[in-house]
Amino acid sequence: MKMQREDIRNIAIIAHVDHGKTTLVDELLKQSGVFRENQEVQERVMDSNDIERERGITILSKNTAVFYKDIKINIIDTPGHADFGGEVERVLKMVNGVILVVDAFEGVMPQTKFVLMKALSLDLPVIVCVNKIDRPEARPDEVIDEVLELFMDLDASDEQLDCPFIFASARDGYAMKDLNEPKTDMEDLFDTIVDYIPAPEGDPDAGTQVLISTIDYNEYVGRIGVGKVDNGCLKINQDAILVNHHEPDKQQKVRISKLYEYDGLNKVEVTEAKIGSIVAISGIADLHIGDTICSVDAPEAIPFQKISEPTLSMNFIVNDSPFAGQEGKFVTSRHIRDRLFRELNTDVSLRVEETDSPDSYKVSGRGELHLSVLIENMRREGYEFAVSKAEVLYKEDENGKRTEPFELAYVDVPDDFTGAVISKLSTRKGTLLNMKGISGGYTRLEFKIPSRGLIGYRGEFMTDTKGNGIINTIFDGYEPYCGDIEYRKQGSLIAFEAGESVTYGLFSAQDRGTLFIGPGEKVYSGMVIGSSSRAEDIEINVCKKKHLTNTRSSSADEALTLVPPKILSLEQAIDFIDVDELLEVTPEHLRIRKRILDPTLRKRANFKK
Repeated sequence: MKMQREDIRNIAIIAHVDHGKTTLVDELLKQSGVFRENQEVQERVMDSNDIERERGITILSKNTAVFYKDIKINIIDTPGHADFGGEVERVLKMVNGVILVVDAFEGVMPQTKFVLMKALSLDLPVIVCVNKIDRPEARPDEVIDEVLELFMDLDASDEQLDCPFIFASARDGYAMKDLNEPKTDMEDLFDTIVDYIPAPEGDPDAGTQVLISTIDYNEYVGRIGVGKVDNGCLKINQDAILVNHHEPDKQQKVRISKLYEYDGLNKVEVTEAKIGSIVAISGIADLHIGDTICSVDAPEAIPFQKISEPTLSMNFIVNDSPFAGQEGKFVTSRHIRDRLFRELNTDVSLRVEETDSPDSYKVSGRGELHLSVLIENMRREGYEFAVSKAEVLYKEDENGKRTEPFELAYVDVPDDFTGAVISKLSTRKGTLLNMKGISGGYTRLEFKIPSRGLIGYRGEFMTDTKGNGIINTIFDGYEPYCGDIEYRKQGSLIAFEAGESVTYGLFSAQDRGTLFIGPGEKVYSGMVIGSSSRAEDIEINVCKKKHLTNTRSSSADEALTLVPPKILSLEQAIDFIDVDELLEVTPEHLRIRKRILDPTLRKRANFKK
């Protein structure tokens, strides 16, 4: 018989990028007494890895738990970026309700729509939290209307439309049901969670059923599965069986060796877990997302949606440049292979395939950000390798025609720059669907554009809008191939010989385009040292010194002034490289190079084309 477990609530916090999910979780942790009075707590304590902290984004969903009036509230903080949407879809299976966080100025954004659509399709009750009401340009009343319109667009039921609204400033630590109430603490939000989100229910006497929704990985204990106990109870040393909704043949006997529940930011070992508990299970080597752990006598899989397919791929290649092996600790194809396959332990939206060459692996992901985070993690761990230009993954429809992935792009730009953005996106095969003015002198443009039209566009977009534009994209499905796109108008400036760059050589090179290096840098023949102002590649000798004669002294060189080089970030470098180029990634340097380093062989290859 089903019963509710009143002492637990399971919620996920969902929102668009940068609307304040992680900061909100921080405040809930602080005000529930997880930290001691005098404890030093860093901001965004849930974003635990370095890249998350530096970029201010959440990449992996995280679990935590707080206690309020003897009720345990399990909270899952989810990513907002579309590239990590796979994380959001899965964790919603573990919870009984969601808090939708919406910025009081930006209002409803594309990812707000995406995450809300997922929550409504699973019939989850929603608490809307209008955050950042302390912003000077906040417009909470208009944002409420936008949210209700979005609910109607997504065909929400009457119960879902009748959701509670909370007004908060996560940064300043208060939340209230009414804008006119005094700003004190988060109690109103806690009360709303307890009153509005249903307690988890299940049958404590039935066979065990735990659906694994997230996989964590730890060097010491291996794979850790995280999921919610749907029925029965889970005990240490219990014999169980693994089954999977999408793999009917899978029936694997396992034993539960360690069991943890969450308390604040820690995992606490427990001997048994009852219905509604969110648990972490270690000791099962071959555990995957979507597996159900069942009792041996009643193996029944819980249905689970398939994970979104990747849309973009890159080749990860062993570095074979003249500087190979000088900076990295891990450089061989075996090192790279092991690391990529290890990433599959935790990242379910990633695909890694072997290619015809033993030195190259095809890695497919959800977008440029998804793949660039993997590249950045690997270089920080001491790996050295090269990557090719990102390419979209094509499919064939039932008539054998080629189809490609399309995205919806929502672009907020200052009114003065709309013309430049529309013309650029149109040349990249984008179709303008909608255009409307929003407050503060901004216009919101809505485009439908092939995914490859967005490769390498973000850098240009920032330049075109003087850094004031915001672009957000969301996958929209596969449609017929829409013709070739010209990515890059400029050619590359290529180093002509190996050596060290000198001021004299760079001075004569800077009139030809934009340089990526300064004096005193090691270069090799075939390395790209800048972007040409013309359409074709230009070879340049940047190691050329001035000949000294009796009348010319070497100190005359000091009068030459160089324009500061444009140092490319990882994303800019991935965006810049062309089809015949590679990006050499080492722990210390990012170098762009031609695939074929020898100039004669390169010309021959171009001639054959």
